[in-house]
Amino acid sequence: MTVAVEGLSFGYRRDDTIFDGFDATFPAGVVSGVTGRSGSGKSTLLYLVGLLLTPWSGRIRFEGVDVSGLSDAARSQLRASRVGFVFQDAALDPSRSVLDNMVEGAVYAGLGRGEAIRRAKALAERFEVGLRLGHKPGEVSGGQAQRVALCRALVNTPEVILADEPTGNLDDATAAVVIDALVEQARRGVTVIIASHDHEVVAACDEVVGL
Repeated sequence: MTVAVEGLSFGYRRDDTIFDGFDATFPAGVVSGVTGRSGSGKSTLLYLVGLLLTPWSGRIRFEGVDVSGLSDAARSQLRASRVGFVFQDAALDPSRSVLDNMVEGAVYAGLGRGEAIRRAKALAERFEVGLRLGHKPGEVSGGQAQRVALCRALVNTPEVILADEPTGNLDDATAAVVIDALVEQARRGVTVIIASHDHEVVAACDEVVGL
């Protein structure tokens, strides 16, 4: 699913504009990197594309359809059903088990819990966190938590994956696992957008948008 931003304007305060008429296109089947200095808006762009933030003006299009003006409920449903997020700090719910963290979003999007659990367990085995499914996030390592976050993003077979510094807190081996998995998703036709300042991550991208 091709994602495009057109004439995007946004800032967290009216006297501090981050984007002013910004345009970019992120094609399906491509790993797109978003780079720039700290504070340039890399994370903010992902939050806007993921409909977690609303632009001041401009449009966000999914396959040509303007989704930036949808209601909160419609935005939430669209995120859950079509977008997968991988954040730098994993962003897992500390009160829920690893398994529940993996499947909650997919169930909200309408996937049956049994099927969501089946998919989550298969992903957990692939990314070597299968023995930790009953643990809470505070009981697993940082690398394991990030792999759990990756599984959570993939359970619902999203059309778009947004990864914000996904290797920022990882050792080289775990970072390679995460990046390889994101590249594989793109080869399957998923739109993958990675915000990163890591040169090795950027080198793995098919195209790069500089901020």
